[in-house]
Amino acid sequence: MRRKEPPIADRRAIIIESKVQLNYHIQVDRMYYSVPYDYVREDVDIRLTADLIEVYFKEVRIASHKRLKGEIGEFFTNPDHMPDNHRLYLEHNPENNRKWAETIGPSIAQFVSYILEMNVEKKALNILSTLRNIATKYTNEEIEKATETLLEISTKPTVSVLKSVLERNKKKKQNKKTDISSNHTTSDDYGFVRGAKYLVQGE
Repeated sequence: MRRKEPPIADRRAIIIESKVQLNYHIQVDRMYYSVPYDYVREDVDIRLTADLIEVYFKEVRIASHKRLKGEIGEFFTNPDHMPDNHRLYLEHNPENNRKWAETIGPSIAQFVSYILEMNVEKKALNILSTLRNIATKYTNEEIEKATETLLEISTKPTVSVLKSVLERNKKKKQNKKTDISSNHTTSDDYGFVRGAKYLVQGE
């Protein structure tokens, strides 16, 4: 970290050089401040005043934070600076899972509440992470319908049973489409044969 002279008009500020760490933070006086993760390992300039730090990359400001004044080693992290997978982890909490479930329907909302109430938080969040991964493969309507069935057939509903219900419903839907397609093909074939016979009779 190297100090640079600030412009004459801004002598109250200090300019230092630093490198963005792999965790997309820079260190200033043993405090850590985030920058957009795209700048990992880049050299940046940091403008310091008594209350503010500003981070510049090639003279373009990429981050700004109020200076931390608590215990050494504190972090100031802007969620917008985080990679998507880190942000999702940050947002993976009971309240956000309840909100997610409410956007789908009352049955899944009830199921999520049950998971949160019957397990310690860490375990509940792991279960909900699995549930949400499964949910990405189905429509909201399919998830809600399957969860409604789950709550009707089980007094101790689990994600694994819900997954089985979803897969069974999916197979039923596919079989129904196959039956309709087969009937449609048979009808067409019959019509074609019938037409051919009429043509032969006409000759």
